[in-house]
This record gives sequence, C-alpha cells and structure tokens, in this order.
Amino acid sequence: MRIALTGSSGKLGTVVARELRAAGHDVIGLDIHGERGPGFVQVELTDYGQVIDALAGVNDQHTGFDAVVHLGAIPAPGIRSDIATFHNNMTGTFNVFWAAVRLGIRKIVYASSETVLGLPFDVPPPYIPVDEEYAPRPESVYSLVKTLEERLATELVRWHPDLSITALRFSNVMVPADYAEFPFDADARTRKWNLWGYIDARDGAQSIQRALETAPTGFDTFIIAAADTVMTRPNAELVAEVFPGVETRGELGENTTLLSIDKARRLLGYDPQHSWRDHK
Repeated sequence: MRIALTGSSGKLGTVVARELRAAGHDVIGLDIHGERGPGFVQVELTDYGQVIDALAGVNDQHTGFDAVVHLGAIPAPGIRSDIATFHNNMTGTFNVFWAAVRLGIRKIVYASSETVLGLPFDVPPPYIPVDEEYAPRPESVYSLVKTLEERLATELVRWHPDLSITALRFSNVMVPADYAEFPFDADARTRKWNLWGYIDARDGAQSIQRALETAPTGFDTFIIAAADTVMTRPNAELVAEVFPGVETRGELGENTTLLSIDKARRLLGYDPQHSWRDHK
C-alpha cells in the first residue's frame, strides 16, 4: 500500500514511518520539517494548494496514494497559543481530509486524542475505566479541535459512503528513552490527568497498521493505549484516592489500563506488545 504520512518527523510519526515500511508499505512522509531525500516531501498542511498537490503526485517521489495517515499537528495543549493551535490543527486536518476525498483516496487513519475523554479530569469521568461510549468532553482548545475533527469525519463519511475514516484516540506517546522516569508512584495525582495512561509509539504504529488493514467504510473512534498504567500502585488504591465516588465498571485489574482498549482489541485486532516494565 502506498501511504501518505503527515507529521512523519514527529515523535509518533518517525516510529510509524519505520514500522509501516518494515511491514512492506511504501510510505511518503509529508511534514514541514524532515530530512531531504526519497520518502519525504516538505508540505505546509495549512496551505490547501500544497496539500492537494502533494497528495496528487510529486515528481520523482510518487503518483498518488492508496491511503492517508494523518498525524501532523501541534501535538498537545499549551505548546502554542490557543488561537494558533486552533487555526493550525483544524485547518490542517480539513485540508488533508478534503484533499484526500477530492482525489478519490478512500482510506484515512488519523490521530485523534485521549483528551476528548475529558482530560485532565478536573471534572471526574462518568465512570472508570473510560471508553468510547460517552460523548466527547473537550476541556481545552486542543481537545475541542479533536472533537470537531471527529464531527468533520462523521459528516464526510455520510456524504461519501465508500469512505473509511478511523480516529485513533492516542494516549500520551512514549518511546523507550522516556521510561527512565517511570513509575510515578510518589504522588497519585501527578499522572491522574489521563488516568495514569500512556502508549508506546511502537504499539501506536501497530494500531495504525491494523486500522489500515481492517477498518471498514464509515467512521469510528478507538482509544489506543498500552495494556498497563504508568504506576506500580494498584488501580483500586489509585481510584479510591483520586476519584472517590466515581463508578467503577468491571474488574479494574492490578495495573491494567484504565483507558479501555477493549473496542480496539475487538474490532481492529489491536494487541499492545510493549510496556515500560520491560525496560526496568
């Protein structure tokens, strides 16, 4: 499969590019920064002309794509001003989606975010573990954009029934170099903002590959997280201390993720393989 990968120079994007290529896919990175050479095209995603031209074909690089993986964005709240975050991320996503649809590309997988679940959970979640069954609760401009992107995808697949768009609600992306700081047991509130979750970038890449291979037409959302938390303290103890009174559903497990990945396991075949515990 020939795949356009926006955000190919980012923390997740570099790993996704490597893993998809290792799986035999032809990947062309599209980003504002990157290493000159085969497999990379410099593109400003907020410029629709550049986006549709790059997706249509670039001399000496490619003549079109089978799928788009869209990761390019300001990657978190607070990095730039709210208005800059909104304009950059919303415009970039609209341009990528719209150009892909106009060019007849019918498979899009993109990075939504765990933030739509209500992070940083200053208002407690409706229940724990959280899942995809309750409506988005954006609490920042960054997560508001992610919510609007999901709405955009919903309408695009309604207009184009042969289109497949998959939103992967990634948890906090980590690479092995980050694991020296783990665990975060000293203060339960240090990482309560995302229910003590994370995602190894290699498993993030796996989820993208699964979505490319298995997602049907239409739109769907999936929480993508590691199978465990960033803590060694047991889940029941953490929840009782930080979220007293919040309903718990099912078995919490000792250190099982509280960002439910059951839907991704069931429908995508997602099966996380990496844990910070393997590096201790």
